[in-house]
Amino acid sequence: MESRLIELEIKVALQEDLLDALNLTVTRQQQQIDLLQEQLRHLYQLQQGASQDDVVGSLRDDIPPHY
Repeated sequence: MESRLIELEIKVALQEDLLDALNLTVTRQQQQIDLLQEQLRHLYQLQQGASQDDVVGSLRDDIPPHY
């Protein structure tokens, strides 16, 4: 009976360690996701700014030379 109890305690301890490791992994992954989303937003803003500059630049290029 006592050996069965010890086995169960060992299993619970190992499961707690595994759960802690999984929680740490999930936390790190969420931090990485947050960072990637922030970088993606930044790149999107840069791309939007570049697109607007291209439109203005192309309109200036379309002006006939006699103006």
